[in-house]
Amino acid sequence: MNKNRCLFCDIVSNKMNADIVYRSDSVIAFKDIHPKAPVHILIIPKEHIPTLNDLKPNHQNLIGEIFLAAQQIAKEFGLAENGYRTVFNCNRDAGQEVYHIHLHLLGGRQFHWPPG
Repeated sequence: MNKNRCLFCDIVSNKMNADIVYRSDSVIAFKDIHPKAPVHILIIPKEHIPTLNDLKPNHQNLIGEIFLAAQQIAKEFGLAENGYRTVFNCNRDAGQEVYHIHLHLLGGRQFHWPPG
C-alpha cells in the first residue's frame, strides 16, 4: 500500500468497504475489523486530520460532533446504561496505527483501569 494513502480516507470516499453504522455530513462511524470488545466502533471525521496534535481551533465543532455521534451510537447499541469507553490514541507510543484521527467506542463488557 502507498504510504501516503489513508485507509480511513478510502472508507470515506467509498474506495474501501466498511460496516458503517453512522454517517453525517462530516462524520462517519464503522465497526473495527479487529474488535477489542463486543462492540468496537471507530468514529472519524470525513476530513483527513492525521493526529490530535493536528487539530486547529476551527475543528472545535467537529470534535463535538464526533462525541455526540459516540453518544448516539452507544444508545443505539444498548451501551449507554451499563457504560462504554471512548479513546483517542495520539501517535505511535499511544497505539495509533492509522494516521487519521478516530475515536474508539468500546462496550459490551467490563473494562478495567488503568488500561494496558
